[in-house]
Amino acid sequence: MTLSRRDALWLGFGGVAAAVLPGTAAFAATVDELTAAFTGGATPGEGGLTLTAPEIAENGNTVPVEVSAPGAVAIMLLAAGNPEPAVATFTFGPAAAAQRAATRIRLAQTQDVIALARMGDGSVIRAQTTVKVTIGGCGG
Repeated sequence: MTLSRRDALWLGFGGVAAAVLPGTAAFAATVDELTAAFTGGATPGEGGLTLTAPEIAENGNTVPVEVSAPGAVAIMLLAAGNPEPAVATFTFGPAAAAQRAATRIRLAQTQDVIALARMGDGSVIRAQTTVKVTIGGCGG
């Protein structure tokens, strides 16, 4: 088989496009994989992490979420039912006045929102809440 220069360029562009486009199955990570990567294999505990989200969200495009974990060095937010479950990771340095963050997230459907916090001593804590979405926000 002879590969022309034009064919080689098209193959190269196809590979770059596959690597750059979001939502490809090759790059999608599950909640369990993301949790294992964040915790380093440690079993998350309960308590000390506050996750605030509405019980019912009329529109999944902008759902307000707030997390707070005094003493945390990092907090990760996950949306279990989204095509890409990783929502955000917040990292706190030693000069942070408080280990809390507030943001708005997009939810595709009714699902669990999960927060994981890595504490200063290396332990990990977890909080979870279910948000009922009446109109999905991820094109669903």
